Amino acid sequence: MATSIPTLHRAEAGHAGEDVRSDLRVIFEPLATGAVEIELHSRVAPFYGQAIEAQARAVLSALNVSRGRLILEDQGALPYVIAARIEAALRRAGLPPGRRALPEPVPLPPPSPRDRLRRSRLYLPGSQPKFFINAGLHNPDGVILDLEDSVHPAEKDAARILVRNALRSVSFGSAERMVRINQLPAGREDLEEIIPEAPDAVLIPKVEQPDQVREVSESVGALKLRAKIDRPIWLIPILESALGIENAFAIASAAESVVALTIGLEDYTADLGVVKTRSGDESDYARRRLVNAACAAGVQVSDSVYGDVGDLDGLREWARRARAWGFQGMGCVHPRQIPVIHEAFAPTKAEIEKALKVVAAFEEAQRRGLAVVSLGSKMIDPPVVERAVKLVNQARAMGLLPEAANSPEGGER
Repeated sequence: MATSIPTLHRAEAGHAGEDVRSDLRVIFEPLATGAVEIELHSRVAPFYGQAIEAQARAVLSALNVSRGRLILEDQGALPYVIAARIEAALRRAGLPPGRRALPEPVPLPPPSPRDRLRRSRLYLPGSQPKFFINAGLHNPDGVILDLEDSVHPAEKDAARILVRNALRSVSFGSAERMVRINQLPAGREDLEEIIPEAPDAVLIPKVEQPDQVREVSESVGALKLRAKIDRPIWLIPILESALGIENAFAIASAAESVVALTIGLEDYTADLGVVKTRSGDESDYARRRLVNAACAAGVQVSDSVYGDVGDLDGLREWARRARAWGFQGMGCVHPRQIPVIHEAFAPTKAEIEKALKVVAAFEEAQRRGLAVVSLGSKMIDPPVVERAVKLVNQARAMGLLPEAANSPEGGER
């Protein structure tokens, strides 16, 4: 049976106001005697008031709190948000550690394969639930629930609970479910909350040394074991300084769970003491070195975000150059950037046609037992064949080719 905790004090969490949606403010006030009192302010109270109050009481019971006044200023919050905000308010009020009020989970998507498409990864501020529920409808290859730069320091404790509940309760469609944690040691608290909900990948910010990756890898492994998770949770280090770029290969090779490298250009250019420009010339060395290190380590490589959401022509030019350099994708900060990025990172029709001809010539040579592959009057070297096979498989994964079109022997399906 729930018992009161006399050490609790007044606290609040969440947001309310005219410009707030899909959220709520929760205020907890301790009471010396009595039971639970709930005061609900919501435009949907006539329709959902009883359900919201019932959920609030269930959350308090799960947290072992049996008396106090709970004031809810609702702005259209979904149940997983309501639970997260109440729990955050109670933790701020002095709730003993280790108590959680977990919402009902949705089925986990299939495990994320190491070599899956990662053309676009959409950043979502981890403290703003209004961005979560429809994120998958924009068809990004991945969504990043961000606990680092987009979250105010005073909101990080509440954001990690909200992100935990989102991983548990929100379907992001076919998108890979990623979380960017804070720098260690604060990142350990993030991992404690999110790893039991089995995100597909964890982004590690501001990595400069391989030991940072190994520490996160060990923490993730221990938490997976404790939570009995038997699916991969990939790591993506973000390199954001000159030292990080110089150590790129060692970082990429630091743990088997590293699946990709990426770069944060705002912090990188600040570290250099230069201005980040539209052309990106000041970061050419870093980005090219990142591609080379990732290739040498056998992991994917993703470019930084393009921050000007209104400049789609600039984004298109940036993304096409990134693909030409060897990047497989990039970050984005607005859904309107996603189709531009997907188009830029797709092979052209001419590239696909040429690759299909190379693959067909290779397969014909294999059938005839020939050691030399030729296309017209040109001899085709093995690296050319390998590149063509990769491009055909990439085009198929992007839906640009039917499954039956020249499936290369030994290629990835």
